[in-house]
Amino acid sequence: MDYLNAFLCGGLLCAIGQILIDKTQLTPARILTGYVVAGVVLSAVGLYEPLAQWGGAGATVPLTGFGHLLAKGVRKAVDTDGWLGVLTGGLTAAAGGVAAATFFAAVMAALCKPGVKR
Repeated sequence: MDYLNAFLCGGLLCAIGQILIDKTQLTPARILTGYVVAGVVLSAVGLYEPLAQWGGAGATVPLTGFGHLLAKGVRKAVDTDGWLGVLTGGLTAAAGGVAAATFFAAVMAALCKPGVKR
């Protein structure tokens, strides 16, 4: 059942993104940014945690999950460090994922030859 929930949740998020691309003049970059902000807002009002519990990786892997991760990091850092946590919490929570993405991007850039496809 966990696989089905993850598929439904992730599929719904992707379908919403595709509809926004097809039916609006929003650029993909603005839609992706909106997904991160939506994850932060839904986490702030307490709606994203139940979605993440139900949808598993279907909710935590997409960009809305990244926004949720940032919000959780800020909330935890504010609880421990006070107002300084507003500036450091999101960075600390997402540091592992950002570092891994940067590392693997550098590896792929070193291994693959970019060029124009003809």
